[in-house]
Amino acid sequence: MHLFSSKRLLALVVGALALAAGCVVGHSMNEEHLVNPDSVVGEEHEYNYPLADTLQYVEESLRGDGILFEVQSDNSIITLWRDADPNTPVSSFDRLVGHKPRYRYEIQLIPQGAQRTRVIVNVRTEYVPDEMQASYKADNRFALFKEIDELASKYPAPSKLPASGGVNFTLLPNEDLKALSKRVTGDDKNWTVIAKDNGLNSPTDVTPFQNIWVRNSLLKQAMH
Repeated sequence: MHLFSSKRLLALVVGALALAAGCVVGHSMNEEHLVNPDSVVGEEHEYNYPLADTLQYVEESLRGDGILFEVQSDNSIITLWRDADPNTPVSSFDRLVGHKPRYRYEIQLIPQGAQRTRVIVNVRTEYVPDEMQASYKADNRFALFKEIDELASKYPAPSKLPASGGVNFTLLPNEDLKALSKRVTGDDKNWTVIAKDNGLNSPTDVTPFQNIWVRNSLLKQAMH
């Protein structure tokens, strides 16, 4: 009777452990289905500023909002992890194993010519419910894209155009360097010299109403 009771007790203990393990595994699989432990949501905006200037505006915006970050060798930016909002739901399993909802920003700056830059901002979240991830987008959280424009208008980058020896012209709507060259020098082929003087790579590497410096020697050709 004693031997039978011991075997029965052992079977009960093993069964209980298997049941507990099954519950934990099942709970874990269910939680993984409900909350992706690592998710990325992206957004982007394009600016009429050179890469270096845009990078400076992004950095100043992050500093102004108290967000710590690291600039990578490729001019991308990664912010340090931040805890998610206190009201973010946390499952009992995640709380048990120490999973904490958090997020960070991964920012890429891609030049679109000499005077334009595309800014891609991905928010990476961990253990944040899917329905709450969009609320952590940079533009929703601290209006990053708007702040960049505000900084650019408040602290415009110093002009890199020469201060003498030529004339600054403002591009007309839908005007490229060839059209400008034809208008102010009489020869659209002069766009190559104008592009070189202004650090541009092609006739279309310009933005609407951009200031373009044209050397006096080209203007004198138009006068003859």
